[in-house]
Amino acid sequence: MSNQYDPYAPPPPLPIPDAYATPEPAADALTAPEPLVATEPVPALADGIGGQRDARLTIDGGTLKMERVVEELVAWLKTLASAAVYATLIVTFGFQVARVEGHSMAPTLEDQDRLIVNKAAYRFFGEPHLGDIVMLYYPNDPSKSFVKRVIAEEGDQLRIVDGKVYRNDVLLDDSFVPPEYRSHDDWGPEVIPEGYYFVMGDHRNNSSDSRHWRYVPKKYIIGKVQLRWWPLRHARMF
Repeated sequence: MSNQYDPYAPPPPLPIPDAYATPEPAADALTAPEPLVATEPVPALADGIGGQRDARLTIDGGTLKMERVVEELVAWLKTLASAAVYATLIVTFGFQVARVEGHSMAPTLEDQDRLIVNKAAYRFFGEPHLGDIVMLYYPNDPSKSFVKRVIAEEGDQLRIVDGKVYRNDVLLDDSFVPPEYRSHDDWGPEVIPEGYYFVMGDHRNNSSDSRHWRYVPKKYIIGKVQLRWWPLRHARMF
C-alpha cells in the first residue's frame, strides 16, 4: 500500500490522556474502617441524665461542711457568752482587781501595787473587823474608791490622843506604823454609829480618812483586800 497522504481517509483515534485515567484503588482503601470505641463512660448514661448524681453528692458534702462550721461557731459563741457571764458574776459578787494610787497606806501598800479584793467576804461571809484592810467608796464622792484599814466597828468608843488610838479605852497596837509615818493629832471620843465603820490609812500623817470625813457606811465597803499580787517579789496575803 502506498504511504501517500490520502485526504479522504478518516483520522486515527486519539490516545486517552493520563489525567483521565481511572486510579487504582489503594490497598488500605479496601480495608474496612475500625469501629469507634468509647474509652470512658458517658456521664449522662453512667450516672443519670446530666450527671445529677455527682452534683447532688457535691452539694450535700458542702452542706455538711457548712453545718459543721456553723455548729462550731455556735459552740464558741456559747463558750464566750458563758465566760462573760462568769466574769461578770465574779467581778460583781466575787473578786475584783484593784490598783493602789498614792501613799496613804504605806508602808503596808505602796503606790501602784496590784490587789485582789474579795467582794464576797462581807457580802456573804461576815462583817468587817478591826484590822481588816478594805476597799471602800469615798463617802463624799462615791465615784472614787479608797483603800484603808478598819480601826473601829459600830458601837465602839474611839478616841485619839497625840496620834495614839484608843478603842474602848484600850490602846491599839499600831507597831506596823513606822515612827516617821505617825501623826500627833487628837480626835474624839465618839461612839461609832450602828452600820458604820471608822477607817484610817497606815501612813497616819499623809492620809485622808475618817478623822477628816468621819464614818463609812457598811454599804460603801466594797470588799476585803485579800492579796497583793504585784510586784511579785512583794506578793502576800492579808
